[in-house]
Amino acid sequence: MKYAHLIALLVLMTSAATTAGGQGSPYATLPSPALSATATAAAATSDNEDQSVLTIRKRVDEVHLLFTATDRHGRFVKNLSQGDFQILDDHKPPQSISEFRRETDLPLELGLVVDVSGSIRSRFTFEQDSAIAFMQHTLRPHFDKAFVMGFNGHPQIVQDFTDNAAVLAQGVHRLRAGGGTALYDAIYHACRDKLLNKDDANRPVRHAIIVLSDGDDNQSEVSREAAIEMAQRAEVIIFAISTDDSPSYQRGDRVLQQLADSTGGRAFFPLKVKDVARSFTSIEDELRSQYVVSYKPAHFDADGRFRSIELTSEKKDLSLRARRGYYAPRQ
Repeated sequence: MKYAHLIALLVLMTSAATTAGGQGSPYATLPSPALSATATAAAATSDNEDQSVLTIRKRVDEVHLLFTATDRHGRFVKNLSQGDFQILDDHKPPQSISEFRRETDLPLELGLVVDVSGSIRSRFTFEQDSAIAFMQHTLRPHFDKAFVMGFNGHPQIVQDFTDNAAVLAQGVHRLRAGGGTALYDAIYHACRDKLLNKDDANRPVRHAIIVLSDGDDNQSEVSREAAIEMAQRAEVIIFAISTDDSPSYQRGDRVLQQLADSTGGRAFFPLKVKDVARSFTSIEDELRSQYVVSYKPAHFDADGRFRSIELTSEKKDLSLRARRGYYAPRQ
């Protein structure tokens, strides 16, 4: 009888285990309370992760566009309304605009990219001093940050990201002139290695680089188009200050203008030493006079291709400047 009861008990346990395990295997076991709690927590974690992924995917199709507005005299206009401009994304109006505001409080991540080739010796010291003064006036401690890159035949970071203007000044003073000019390489690496940040989708940041160069590239391994594409992928605004003091419009000037125009920035061509400082002051003013509009494009596909942006004004005396497009993420 004892053996009969034991066999009956084993049969009952096996049947219960099979039912609980959802399998026909005799090796299925009843879950313990601890395992059940763990499984429940894991499932909840998995659900939360799925929800996070979905949230990120929903944010992928929202574009944050920084732009500036100037009047016919080149003065910044700081009282725009949403009805003063129109946007075409990939030649189509946005599906919706979620936000529009003046933007001076977004964190700024800035790169100072300085040509130290032999061709820029004449005003080099003054340019260094002007760059240092700019960073002292512009960067907000514990909020903004900048790095310093010098380049001749190859780019070199002389000071990594910091919010300390004194440390950045030391980096600028470490720059030494001499060598060839690999401008496109410097822009490409500055944007890719320092400013192409995937985490910015959750924390909008203004990305900009200030390039001091004569624009005469003679040693780069990447093309001008590749440098511009990388700047667009990193959503970097390029401000260019020419180091060429020639009164005629040179080939390098056209290069600097194209780099700026393609990214929504500006190019400056100071003829006198004191005009270099004025160029930095104009960049500082622009960074404090920007707008941001956030919108959802119509018919958006995460296919990795370039999507053009056309920003036009409803007022004939108003000029708007923004990047010309962006690369959609690829899923």
